[in-house]
Amino acid sequence: MDFMRMHAIRGRWRTLFVILCLLKLRSVTGQARYSIPEEQAEGFFVGNIARDLGLDIGRLVTGKARIITKGGRQYVELKRDKGTLVIKERIDREELCGKRTPCSFTFDIILENPIQLYRVTVEVVDINDNSPCFPQSEINLKIAENAAVGTRFSLANAADLDVAINDIQRYTLKPLNYFKLEVQNERNGGNVIEMVLQNPLDREKEESHTLMLFASDGGEPHRSGTVRIEITVLDTNDNAPVCTQPVYKVDVPENSPAETLITTVSANDADAGLNGYVTYSTPHITKEENQLFNVNVKTGEIKIAGRLDFEKSKSYELNVHASDHGGFTDTCKVIVNIIDENDNIPTIELMSFSQSIPEDFPPGTTVAVYNVNDEDSDVNGVVKCSINTDVPFKIESSLTGYYTIVTENLLDRESVPEYNLTITVSDQGSPSLSSSKNINVKIADVNDNPPKFHQSEYSKTLPENNSPGFSVFAVSASDADWGQNARVSYFLEEKEVNGVAVSSFVSVNSENGVIHAVRSFDYEQIKYFDFNVTARDSGSPPLSSVATVRILIQDQNDNAPQVLYPVQTGVSLLAEMVPRSAEVGYLVTKVVAVDVDSGQNAWLSYQVHKATDRALFEVGLHNGEIRTVRQVTDKDAVKQRLTVVVEDNGQPSRSATVIVNVAVADSFPEVLSEFTDLSMHDKEYNDKLTFYLVLALAVVSFLFVTCLLLIITVKVYRWRQSRVLYHSNLPVIPYYPPRYADTLGTGTLPHVYNYEVCRTTDSRKSDMKNMQAMSQSLVSVDGADADTPHDNKQMLGGFSQMSTLQKPPNNDWRFNQGARPGPSGPHMPYGTHIRWTPKSGTRAAGGPEVAMGTGPWPQPPTEAEQLQALMAAANVSEASGTLGPGTMGLSTRYSPQFTLQHVPDYRQNVYIPGSTATLTSNPQQQQQQQAMAQQASQQALPPPQPGQPEPPKAAQTPASKKKSTKKEKK
Repeated sequence: MDFMRMHAIRGRWRTLFVILCLLKLRSVTGQARYSIPEEQAEGFFVGNIARDLGLDIGRLVTGKARIITKGGRQYVELKRDKGTLVIKERIDREELCGKRTPCSFTFDIILENPIQLYRVTVEVVDINDNSPCFPQSEINLKIAENAAVGTRFSLANAADLDVAINDIQRYTLKPLNYFKLEVQNERNGGNVIEMVLQNPLDREKEESHTLMLFASDGGEPHRSGTVRIEITVLDTNDNAPVCTQPVYKVDVPENSPAETLITTVSANDADAGLNGYVTYSTPHITKEENQLFNVNVKTGEIKIAGRLDFEKSKSYELNVHASDHGGFTDTCKVIVNIIDENDNIPTIELMSFSQSIPEDFPPGTTVAVYNVNDEDSDVNGVVKCSINTDVPFKIESSLTGYYTIVTENLLDRESVPEYNLTITVSDQGSPSLSSSKNINVKIADVNDNPPKFHQSEYSKTLPENNSPGFSVFAVSASDADWGQNARVSYFLEEKEVNGVAVSSFVSVNSENGVIHAVRSFDYEQIKYFDFNVTARDSGSPPLSSVATVRILIQDQNDNAPQVLYPVQTGVSLLAEMVPRSAEVGYLVTKVVAVDVDSGQNAWLSYQVHKATDRALFEVGLHNGEIRTVRQVTDKDAVKQRLTVVVEDNGQPSRSATVIVNVAVADSFPEVLSEFTDLSMHDKEYNDKLTFYLVLALAVVSFLFVTCLLLIITVKVYRWRQSRVLYHSNLPVIPYYPPRYADTLGTGTLPHVYNYEVCRTTDSRKSDMKNMQAMSQSLVSVDGADADTPHDNKQMLGGFSQMSTLQKPPNNDWRFNQGARPGPSGPHMPYGTHIRWTPKSGTRAAGGPEVAMGTGPWPQPPTEAEQLQALMAAANVSEASGTLGPGTMGLSTRYSPQFTLQHVPDYRQNVYIPGSTATLTSNPQQQQQQQAMAQQASQQALPPPQPGQPEPPKAAQTPASKKKSTKKEKK
């Protein structure tokens, strides 16, 4: 009971100590603490970290919240989307902490943008999941029979991995006939179990005893462990070994080599011989201690067998048993304290790092967060962090073991575009150990530098009379920024120069800053002007700077001198009088001239170009004064005329002339009589000149108006003819024979009245006139000869009109013998003959009344014949459906099936006007036609009968009228 009470008091003190330690922690961004039982399944809810830390779930997601652990295992997982902590891996408290209480592990949660750190502590609560266990299932003891009452026998402790109430609470020994159990507590919290002899042993009564030792914990449910104790009673050995000292303390540096002697334990036995021989052993040590230490059984020397590490355990306690062969033992304790050595190099772990930061970040902005860990303790584990001093950054400590690198000063990318930081960490051990890590921080550009002109003021001289668009010069500005922030554009600042916008004078190329002259400048109007050019970068917001530009107009010799005196006028005649008594150097007059140019271009010089008497006068080269060179005599003429040339000094030079009249006389009447004649002569000359100019102007105007009217007339005439032909559908016939034989022998017209119609692909744009045929050998299609005069009248009335409607062919298509076209022979037809070819290209032979000639094929028509045929075809009327005298009644519009490829065959076929049908004769009809053609060729043409009416004359076209007029003149 006392044992349980003391255990509870110790537990309360430990809890109070933990609370005090937590209160002494530095203030951080936030802390959270949770308590969970061990051995929970994966996904077990630990706590709502977002609610406990006062964070929004969206902040966990955007800040890329993650868990940072110092060890290699992560027992807890963060659910960002829910803001909770759950078990990621089964937690065994005994594996995690062993016997240490309270058992907890700590991890950190880090968030970015901005960087925040939160520390979370999870306490693992023990559950009664382990039973007490003895290191041996059976304990064998040998006890001398003469062992005195009260003799103590040490027993092995049971081990229970659980802690607190779940640890071993009591031991029970059964039976209690000879022995009783006593449990003693040690300073380190352990227990020493001893079996005490209550009654003397008698080997003769019982040679052995069997006892059961029970170890029970206080958990729910209760768990216990059992070990069997077999006691063998020995014969008398009445002296037990006694250790020279009960406790041995020794300090051993970590990393000591193996086989290093730590200490030697010893015990004395008063017995002699075999009963006094003592051996040493460590039966009650852990597996780890057995691997680290080796005890010599005979000598008691304790040596190092493995590698000691202060970071794993700071001390070890070994219970060494000194035993004799009689079964007597004594126990001594060896306490081994491990001395820490500086054998661990500090480690640097980069937690968060911004590779690029804008140059306008204020001082104190976090660039990186890193963690430093040194496994050593005391001064060997105290670390010091530093970075290179040539950078504008510094290190600040945020949490235990965590450091942040922040900006110390303002950054300027234009000065230093990037920084190489070397983080150095060193401990305080001897010798000191250190490590370093290099990081590169790039400075991102910000538009913080305006463009700068190479000159704040520009001045450029531009010659006057320049051509518009002339490139004057270029301004240039540079920007210290980078990329788009350094792209410079140039703009002209609006202002007025003499009331006119400066943009009407010059323009600026926005890309390269080249200044162009918009117009030609005149020095006499403007001598210089100023304007501002703005250079603006493409950053956000854009920055700009302004430069002043002055354009100086350079004078050119573009103005001739102007004579102010003497005034040149055509109305009155001025003259300077020189008395005959004038001496040498007499000032006659002074020519006054000015030049609006400036500088050297305005320097004037005077020279006499012509003079009545060059030996009498001279002019001053620079002042224009006209003086006498010699004495005036009576022989000198009264009228003196001087032509003075005023020339400037420009390149090339310009000049002006002035006529100076000088009268050499002593009285005014003499001068007046002489200069009156001169004035009249000049007036007559001027009047004649004016007359000729007026006459020339009138002639030129008359020629211009005449040409204009002629051009308009020709255009109108061509337009009217093109409109007439545009509405016609005459087929295209590339060739037509000019002569045909009249088989009936009734034709009386001469050769010139036989025409052909030849049209080209461009015939709709040509002129064509129809001439009325003079032959009466053709009859109407329907055979009504009495209607011929009436039809002729209709045709005559429609010569100047072109019908746009096509008439269908008559059913009765047969012609009389004289109206049919046929092959040429000795006789010529005297009407307008047009043959047509259908689109199919096949022609029918002539009817029984058609006579086919056997004469040679005619020669191609001449140009005059083709023109006559065109004019005759143009007079065909569409208004009538019959054929009049001298015509076949052809329409001016035909089927579009007629093309250039259809050349008619006039020896075999007869074509119907306005139809695609072609008549072809059979062989018997061809024989009859040949016979009739031979008869017709043998007969002479009969003279015209007196009673026969004269054929009507063909309608005259403009061409025929011109021909008749020429004949009348001849």
